[in-house]
Amino acid sequence: MAWVEKRGDGFRVRYRLPDGSLFTETGFATREQAVNRAADVESDKRRGQFVDPRLAQTTLGEWVRQWLDAHHVSSVTWNTYNSHLRNHILPRFAETELGDLSRMVIKTWAKTLRRSLGERSVADVVGLLSMILGEAVDEGLIGANPCRKLRLNTGDQPERPHADADEVAALAGRVAADNAVLIVTAAYTGLRWGELAGLQWERVDTDKGEIRVDAKDGALHENRGRLELGPPKTPASVRTVHLPKFLVELLTELRRRKPGARFVFTGIDGGLHRRSNFRRRVWVPALTGDEQLDWPPIKPDMHFHDLRHTHKTWLIEDGVPEVLQHKRIGHKFRGVMGVYSHVTQPMIDIMLSRLQERWEQNGHEIW
Repeated sequence: MAWVEKRGDGFRVRYRLPDGSLFTETGFATREQAVNRAADVESDKRRGQFVDPRLAQTTLGEWVRQWLDAHHVSSVTWNTYNSHLRNHILPRFAETELGDLSRMVIKTWAKTLRRSLGERSVADVVGLLSMILGEAVDEGLIGANPCRKLRLNTGDQPERPHADADEVAALAGRVAADNAVLIVTAAYTGLRWGELAGLQWERVDTDKGEIRVDAKDGALHENRGRLELGPPKTPASVRTVHLPKFLVELLTELRRRKPGARFVFTGIDGGLHRRSNFRRRVWVPALTGDEQLDWPPIKPDMHFHDLRHTHKTWLIEDGVPEVLQHKRIGHKFRGVMGVYSHVTQPMIDIMLSRLQERWEQNGHEIW
């Protein structure tokens, strides 16, 4: 039974913990506040939701160390988490007890982050803190996640641009032959940059007309300036990507020009592509155009990743079943439809014929 006692200028609540020890909560300015807290304690005990308040005295820094030891993610994700923790979360909350993290405290902190970070980055940092605190709830350290349903004004995100088939072909026509095949492959397969930059010839089967994204080394990652092969972004990214006929022909010709290469797409010196170098030397010049060559700009704000958006848009336009869209892009198809829907060979054949038709009608002449 919880009870209220007058203490100095305020009130305190006292109650027995499950192990029989006596615990005291202080700092209540009025008797009403203390009585309400005592009622909450009794209610939580009856419903089996009582959380030992001593556990909430764990500091966030202590809990993050435990959480990191038990958490397993890819090296790229790990570096992102580490950056958010080191630069934003721990400097502010490392010594703060979990029980002292309130909704208003976190909301105020998020407001200060906006002085140096964009809205998207703020949402990512707060999202990581929410995930960490959510697991603290699951472990019984705190009763509720103070980040839950926290509304952050991330602004209206502008819709990303996508390209038409003739625009993709025009971009490809402005770059060297190997990079041209890279751009076209991205638009007609939806593969991610890392999956393309790390693609090895042993994963390309031109006889079957398919590319395999491997679970072990299916993507190239850039970690602190170092390039390394590793698993793709998610388990759903491990997949077989089927190729339309024209793309098989382009890749076959590329292989003929580079018979001894290990990787499909490489830089000028035969080394692995770096995203920033490719963007600066190849992608941006192709987008901005060249007046002397009578090349007008083509969607100057488009990112290379928007070729993935482009492919998804084409699949929708071509009426490709949603289950095949998810499979091809490397996304998990959630819900009941994901359980009861399956990809069939006729679906794949129709999709490939429409991609081939799109190329023949809009791409190959410019190419």
